[in-house]
Amino acid sequence: MKIVLKTIFVTIIALQMLSCDEYLDVTPDNIATLDNVFNRRNTAEQYLFTCYSYIPSHASVNDNPGFLGADEMWSVPSSSNGNFQIAKGNQGVVEPYTNLWKRMYQGIRICNIFLENIETVPDLTSAEKNRWVSEVKFLKAYYHYTLLRMYGPIVLVKENLLVSDDVETVKVPRSPIDECFDYIIELLDESYKDLPDRIENEVSELGRITKAISISLKAQILVSVASPLFNGNSDYGGFRNKDGTPLFNSVYDEAKWQIAADACKAAIEYCESVGHRLYLYEPRFSQYDLSPTTLTKLSIRNSLTEKWNPEIIWANTNSYVIDLQGKATPRGLDPNLGDNGETRGDMAPPLKIVEKFYSANGVPINEDITYDYEGRFDLETPTAEHKYNLKEGYTTAKLNFNREPRYYASLGFDGGIWYGQGRYDDESDDLLFVSSKMGQPASMIVLHAFSTTGYWPKKFVHFQSIVNPGNTYTTENYPFPVIRLNDLYLLYAEALNEARGPSTEVYEYLDRVRTRAGIPNVERAWSDFSKNPGKVRSKDGLREIIHQERTIELAFEGYRFWDLRRWKTAVNELNKPITGWDLDQEEALGYYREKLIYKQTFIPRDYFWPIEEKAILSNSNLVQNPGW
Repeated sequence: MKIVLKTIFVTIIALQMLSCDEYLDVTPDNIATLDNVFNRRNTAEQYLFTCYSYIPSHASVNDNPGFLGADEMWSVPSSSNGNFQIAKGNQGVVEPYTNLWKRMYQGIRICNIFLENIETVPDLTSAEKNRWVSEVKFLKAYYHYTLLRMYGPIVLVKENLLVSDDVETVKVPRSPIDECFDYIIELLDESYKDLPDRIENEVSELGRITKAISISLKAQILVSVASPLFNGNSDYGGFRNKDGTPLFNSVYDEAKWQIAADACKAAIEYCESVGHRLYLYEPRFSQYDLSPTTLTKLSIRNSLTEKWNPEIIWANTNSYVIDLQGKATPRGLDPNLGDNGETRGDMAPPLKIVEKFYSANGVPINEDITYDYEGRFDLETPTAEHKYNLKEGYTTAKLNFNREPRYYASLGFDGGIWYGQGRYDDESDDLLFVSSKMGQPASMIVLHAFSTTGYWPKKFVHFQSIVNPGNTYTTENYPFPVIRLNDLYLLYAEALNEARGPSTEVYEYLDRVRTRAGIPNVERAWSDFSKNPGKVRSKDGLREIIHQERTIELAFEGYRFWDLRRWKTAVNELNKPITGWDLDQEEALGYYREKLIYKQTFIPRDYFWPIEEKAILSNSNLVQNPGW
């Protein structure tokens, strides 16, 4: 991708141009060099791509706290991953883990320099200039939003300060949270008009910002504005700047949910008008006549992994899913090929997340009147009727039986079929499957490369990635999707329920996602199969359903980390134990016993990152987040 190559090149130039590491010292000393950048179109365009280069690496387990920072996936005990340390309650103020404070302000600084100088470029058309300005305003909004949801109220940098500004001027305090959100939305509104409807030159421009991306991000943000963490959060009623300015509004405003719902509906209608739709796997040519079960699972799995499919609104072309596929794939998946060093399989969904997925009837397994929840850890042996999901004749836990298609599309587990990876006839007896009890190929043979729970996030792995003999793994790479249409559908259902309560329209948008997932519509599922059939008809009950639907549909993609925070339910969910199977056992009877892995803790201060100590010491007007 040209944008990737240009970004790498220009990032080096930009870093050389910047004279100071402090985020508010934003005017380079080398003015002659800066003038040269904006005296012709080519170098100005390179600077545009530098503005893009600060987008966080969404596919990186080191940069994206959504993977290992909460409870969706657990790592090996020896892992030093910073996000994993956050999940274990080890965050600190001196050098906070996954600290983006400095980097995001550097990105904002670069965006401001671009906006201050773009008018001087002589050989740039008006339409092109307007588009570039819109892209940079979007990026500036995104970087502010990235900071806001990590740190809460932030310092707004609407314009760069000057080198000549006095010491007190540069000591800028944090702005109230509502003011921060208002400014971000203002930037997005300004960006929308001159962005393209779609990318025409796909070879060189895929990944650049479009109207669909801008309007969708606005919808996401307005749902956050209306959510409990930011809307009437009395826990932060005493959080103030040093001059007494309150940083949180502790009065709840229900009208914010209607504003969010309207924004979601506008985003959905626009995205659908330019061709975005839920992905369905419909191969034009196929060597094999696949079963409906496999086709449904591929529709679910490929909606994430099939690059540039119509469901994807924004994908990060600077962050391809390569390493993540290896971390999600069990070692020894194909025992005929021996061990493979590139399939480490050290990303492990805990049992509490595994149990979040519905039964085959589309309701929680602890609510399903037909599901033996108390006996879920008992053993059962699959027969031919289970062959598309479970290895026939291979004894496994009842927990792995009679679950919804998203369970089998998203999770790998002992005795579970792993479709693809070079084997595409789903009627064959030779499909790959996981075997992970002690001594088996996917077990704890290598201490830094195994699943601590006995489950793997298969969802990340493209079904055409191939495990090869020796020490290679050929991955079908794809840019990490940042926004998909399914997210907008669920956000709209959530906002509409909060604004007006249960309605036909709320059910409709939930059912769009559920239909693709191969489960009954939400009203029928609860009326026919739930112990609590009235749950779907109350605002509180439907809220719980929508929250679980998001957890399942967007599992492992990084959403749950932020959802638990904006819902203010992290203090409940992240104080539950992390458990998995007993990996030291060779026999199924011993293996399928729930074993404590870690007792996770989360306290109210953990809703936001601490601002690094150095920044607090250098700016006497900057207050620390409560509890830190």
